[in-house]
Amino acid sequence: MAINTTDIEALIRAAFPEAVINVQGEDGTHFAAEVIDESFRGKNRVQQQRAVYAALKSKMEGSAGELHALALTTKAPE
Repeated sequence: MAINTTDIEALIRAAFPEAVINVQGEDGTHFAAEVIDESFRGKNRVQQQRAVYAALKSKMEGSAGELHALALTTKAPE
């Protein structure tokens, strides 16, 4: 089953309900997401991205994972 931008945003939103989330990539294979959330304040980029990837883990696991490529940008609000 293919995943789409709406699915990815919903998974991220479940973990970060107050975040500003922008997901792009309508080819069904390659996606990019920007996540801006207050919970990232004081965390380094690796910690921020690990938190987002944890929210997507169920769709990325194993060879049958629906989400294969995601370019991720994370930051705290300015």
